[in-house]
Amino acid sequence: MSEMDDLAAFAVLIEAGSFTLAAQQLGCSKGQLSKRISQLEAQFSVVLLQRTTRRLSLTAAGAALLPQAQALVVQVERARQALARLKDDMAGPVRMTVPVSLGETFFDGLLLEFSHKYPEVQIELELNNNYRDLSRDGFDLAIRSDVANDERLVAKPLLAWQEMTCASPAYLEQFGEPRTPQDLVEHRCLLNSHYSGREEWLYHQQHELLRVPVSGPFASNHYNLLKKAALAGAGIARLPSYLLQTELADGRLRWLLRDFQTRRMPMYLVHPYQGGLPKRTQVLADYLIGWFKRSGEALDRLAH
Repeated sequence: MSEMDDLAAFAVLIEAGSFTLAAQQLGCSKGQLSKRISQLEAQFSVVLLQRTTRRLSLTAAGAALLPQAQALVVQVERARQALARLKDDMAGPVRMTVPVSLGETFFDGLLLEFSHKYPEVQIELELNNNYRDLSRDGFDLAIRSDVANDERLVAKPLLAWQEMTCASPAYLEQFGEPRTPQDLVEHRCLLNSHYSGREEWLYHQQHELLRVPVSGPFASNHYNLLKKAALAGAGIARLPSYLLQTELADGRLRWLLRDFQTRRMPMYLVHPYQGGLPKRTQVLADYLIGWFKRSGEALDRLAH
């Protein structure tokens, strides 16, 4: 036993008033407790107690040491309570809503990695492209590209993604590679039916805006379906950069028209405004911010 343990035992003994009661509270035998008090006296080279058959009485040294020993017991109990609160705060659900394409792309692996680190946190993930009122609908976190100055929300930037024009090597071998946005008029383009202006793709170069009419054999409001179609060689797609890290790195898709800028969209991690997040929500928020930072750095390396 450590000196601190012996000090705590000394405080418990004086509070209990007898070796028998104190030993019961400490979960040891009377002999073990007596040995611990003797060790403490030997450590300080003092006598702490006058033992009689009827009662215990403190010596002057014991009276001087007692307040310190009692303070130690209080600190230990406070530490125990703090750890208990932390454990309670870490255990439980965190409800989160994210865009469909984002969730389908990598949230399964990301959250599996997080769960290995924090197994007591239970993540409830909703994939939804519609706006959700976090407070009303009971969500702790969300990922959004538009926070719209909602004062009820706290927004932290995750990354800024851009639309990348891409196609498979097989498509480019068959139909050739566009060198300018205007060349897309002659290509099979995969359109995003979520946007009303899907048959016009915009590009910027040196402050000039280029509007290019496009058409093709397939349209969908689902980014991952458009990516699958591009991987199958069905045409040229414009997809968010966060969907393409693996495919660009391994060469299954090629980034086209890199000298022409496309729109960039910020992405935010948001949560309802409150005095402080529960620990389980905070560790997930911190984890996501760190993960997206690393992901953004990897995309930047691909871009250069």
